[in-house]
Amino acid sequence: MGNGGGNEDEGGNGGREIQQPIEDELKESYLTYAMSVIVSRALPDVRDGLKPSQRRILVAMNDLNLGPGSQRVKCAKISGDTSGNYHPHGESVIYPTLVRMAQEWNMRHVLIDKQGNFGSIAGLPPAAMRYTEARLSSIAAMMLDDLKLDTVDYVPTYDEVRTEPTVLPSKFPCLLVNGANGIAVGMATSIPPHNLREVCDALLKVLDEPNVSIDELLEIVPGPDFPTGGVICGRAGIRRGYHTGRGTIVVRARTKIEEHAKGRYRIVVSEIPYQQFRDRVVERIAALVHDDRIKGISGIRDESDLKEPVRLIIELKRDADPDVVLNQLYQYSPLQDSFSLIFLALVDGKPREMSFKQLLDEFLRHRATVIRRRTNFLLARARRRKHTIEGLLLALANIDEIIRIIRQSQTQAEAKAGLMGVACPASMMQRALGEEGFRLFQEERGVADSYTLTAVQADAILRMTLGQLVNLEQERLGGEHAKLLEEISEYLRILSDEENIREIIRDDLRQIRDRHGDNRRTEISGEELGDFDLEDLITEETMVVSISHKGYIKRTPASVYRAQRRGGKGLKGASADEEDPIQHLFVASTHDYLLFFTNQGKVYWQKVYGLPQLSRESRGRAIVNLLNLQADEKITDCRAIRDFNLPDHCMMMATRKGLVKKTLLEQYSRPKKGGIIAIKLREDDELVDVVVTAPGDEVVLSTKRGMA
Repeated sequence: MGNGGGNEDEGGNGGREIQQPIEDELKESYLTYAMSVIVSRALPDVRDGLKPSQRRILVAMNDLNLGPGSQRVKCAKISGDTSGNYHPHGESVIYPTLVRMAQEWNMRHVLIDKQGNFGSIAGLPPAAMRYTEARLSSIAAMMLDDLKLDTVDYVPTYDEVRTEPTVLPSKFPCLLVNGANGIAVGMATSIPPHNLREVCDALLKVLDEPNVSIDELLEIVPGPDFPTGGVICGRAGIRRGYHTGRGTIVVRARTKIEEHAKGRYRIVVSEIPYQQFRDRVVERIAALVHDDRIKGISGIRDESDLKEPVRLIIELKRDADPDVVLNQLYQYSPLQDSFSLIFLALVDGKPREMSFKQLLDEFLRHRATVIRRRTNFLLARARRRKHTIEGLLLALANIDEIIRIIRQSQTQAEAKAGLMGVACPASMMQRALGEEGFRLFQEERGVADSYTLTAVQADAILRMTLGQLVNLEQERLGGEHAKLLEEISEYLRILSDEENIREIIRDDLRQIRDRHGDNRRTEISGEELGDFDLEDLITEETMVVSISHKGYIKRTPASVYRAQRRGGKGLKGASADEEDPIQHLFVASTHDYLLFFTNQGKVYWQKVYGLPQLSRESRGRAIVNLLNLQADEKITDCRAIRDFNLPDHCMMMATRKGLVKKTLLEQYSRPKKGGIIAIKLREDDELVDVVVTAPGDEVVLSTKRGMA
């Protein structure tokens, strides 16, 4: 425990012992750890959209010359070079990052061109790194363009043996197009992928109208565009997230209901929500069916292949309503998922939450900086080369004197001093450089009758052999000099006005859009999802409900029964089973509740649409499969109720031994899956009948002997 004095004592091993309160030490250590995770591991840079591990992999591949046209190499080689040269972690940590950048179901535009088993959307793991090969994709190569032209800052690597870029030049707006996710200490980021063509158009819009509103940008980029497709439900979450930097959207699988043999339906799933695995979806649906949380599914199979990466067939039972089953799947299974929008990234090395417009602004600011630095680098390089060419032209004008000095000199220093003393008349330089070249030359060197070689020019001449000096061509040097003058003029023009830089950014964006842009995969539905009742999905329809003596129940649309004229022969309304006659037959709406009263005085609830819909001739389904009836419990009466809040309406019950009870109808308005006790019965008594009464009704009780 420290004494708080901040004293430093020399330890016996030559180290230092720093004494301070443990609270301060914990605070400082935690802050150091948190910032390390935030800056060095978990969050992407807003400029190139990459985390350090991703950036280092791309840089290592660039060092290996693994461009789009090169031969792929083993991922073990790439991971090893990344670990050894740039990343202070083992290659087993690097390989999963490399794999993810190659998976087309994770990245809207992959950065790694893969060969071999890199996993699958089914959730299968990739092969070991010694079996897989990779190279840079064409769009990743565009992120590395101009890296060697002093466009970005470099810092020492972890071992200080070499340097690495702090960010990539990145013509490609990777952060928005491929998205990013990561969890740091006390913060997280979750940026969805977007359509490249739309993002480029939005960036062009911002270049033309810097004060464009987010709502106007949303007309160009309506929302995320996931690599796995799917359907985004509603626009409110998108709008909130793009304005504030935080929001939530709901993504659904793309499905289709198909009718096939004998009137049965099936649900075909062709796209699943982003970051869901196909096998997990199948397993979850199977578990829901097994646990009876979703009813109406008879089977599920996976027909996916290389042509159709996702094709799940969900077979429905004959009496199942496909719309009801589909919405139950959305409600309980991974076919519907929520995606959080958190636009958090590193800006100037610090985490910052931004709006969609601010993300675009930061990328454009980065590109302007890159182009400005690149132009300055190229300008300086062209000026250095021009200076060298001018020295060669001056030497060419005095070639005999130059060769004589070199031959007579005993040392390099003597030759250099001699060359710097050679004078070239201004008229000769004017002929060699041309009017414009000579004018610029005079601006740099001043007006004089003659000119001498500089130290740089003398060194350039001395690096050449005598044979090379003799073979110098006036015309070739003059042509190169003229070309350099044009380049310098262009670089100066670019740097003279910010609009010129913006025009270069426009050209780059149009090139990327036209070369790599594709159509949107994710559909955005204008329909907002709220708390919906399953009943809202059911068409209200009049049904004929029948219950047999042995407890078989079914519903049949009333439309299948038709009125007959005099002499009609009638229609068969149920199976001809003399041992199981129809005991209850009534008409009800699909939205009505059915209250089933049993001989033991209990009542159960069931919606009419939840009953099996079968043909007139069908026997029905055993009611014990729908209600949790006991072994010796049977239905004695059934009542269809639409509104439990009818004033002063009651449920009146009578038992075999003459006990009666009246209860307000509204007390039955809270259904319970296991049923409730409607009336307590004495020993050897049972419930025999139930009726709904309204105010003013008179009730007649009759006995088996005809008494009333």
